[in-house]
Amino acid sequence: MKIAMLTAAVGLVAAGCGNSNNAGNADNESSGNAAEAPAEAVTLSLGLLPSIDAIPFIIAHEQGFDKEHNVNLDIQTFKSAKDRDVAFQAGKVDGLSADLVAISIYNEAGLDVKITSTTTGEFDLLTGNDEVKEVKDLKGKTVILSKNTSTQYTVAMMLKQAGLTEDDITVTEVPQIPTRLELLKNNKADAAVLPEPFVTMGRTAGLRVLSSTHSAGINPFVLAFPQSAIDAKGQGIRDMYAAYDEAVDYMKTHDQSEYIDLIIKEVGYPDTLKNEIKVPEYLPAYQVDVKEVEAAFAWAREKGLLTKNISAEDVISDVQFKE
Repeated sequence: MKIAMLTAAVGLVAAGCGNSNNAGNADNESSGNAAEAPAEAVTLSLGLLPSIDAIPFIIAHEQGFDKEHNVNLDIQTFKSAKDRDVAFQAGKVDGLSADLVAISIYNEAGLDVKITSTTTGEFDLLTGNDEVKEVKDLKGKTVILSKNTSTQYTVAMMLKQAGLTEDDITVTEVPQIPTRLELLKNNKADAAVLPEPFVTMGRTAGLRVLSSTHSAGINPFVLAFPQSAIDAKGQGIRDMYAAYDEAVDYMKTHDQSEYIDLIIKEVGYPDTLKNEIKVPEYLPAYQVDVKEVEAAFAWAREKGLLTKNISAEDVISDVQFKE
C-alpha cells in the first residue's frame, strides 16, 4: 500500500512531452595521477516533469554546461508523476524532481531517498468567483486539488496563514491539472491549485491569483536522489549542480527571447502565450530549509502519510552543500 501511495505523493503534475531515450551510466572514478587523462564523465539520469523547475537543468544540457563540468545529464521528462515514479522504482533514473510530501512517503515506504537541493517550482491558488477577494473568503467554499499531495499541503498552509483550517473548505479532488482549470473556468468550483503553464492560461482566461507558494513563503519543491546513487555518483551530482548554476547565470545574462522557445517546448505553454510568460528569477542551487521539511512532515503525520520516526535531518543530503 505504501509503495502504491508514491504516485499520489507528487503535486507537480503537468502536461508535456514524453520520455527521452535512456543512456547508460558510468561511475566517475578519480585517478589521483595528474598526468593521466581526465576521468570519464559520469552520466546522471534525471526524471523530471515538464514544469518550470526543470528549466535550468534543460538549459544546462542544451547549452553544453553539463559536459563542460564533466557530467552528462540524461534528462527524461514524463507526462505524469505516476510515469516518473514507475521509472524511478524501476531504477531507470538516478534522481527526480519531487516535493516534501513525496519525500515523506518515499521514506515511509522504506526508500532511502534524500533531498539534494530545492528547486524553483510554483503552485498558485486561482479563483473565478468575484466574491472571493482573499484566501480568507474561501470559508465555506469549494477548492479543487489532489489529496495527500503537496497541492493539498500548500492549500493547508495558505489557509493557516489566513486564519482558516482545511475543515473550513470543501475539497473536490481532481488529480488532472487540465481538468482543474476547465472546471474552474466553468464555475464548477470557487478555487483551484494550479502549476504553470496552467496559471498563465487561467489568468489569460480571466481567473485571479489569490496566493502562490512564492507569496506565501512555501517551497515544497526539491530534487532528490536515493542514497545509493549519492554514494555511487557523488562527484557527478556536484558537477551537475555546477552546470545548473551556470545555466542560472546564463538566464540572468541573456534575454528571455533567446531561450523562451525552449521553455514553451519543454513546459508546454501554448505558443500564443509567448508574450505572457514570466520566467522565474532562478537562484543558484541551495539546500532546503530544515523548517520547511519539518512543517511538511508534521502535516504528513497529521494525514497519516508518515508514521515512522523520520526527522528532517534524516532526509537531507550534504553531497553538495558540505559546511
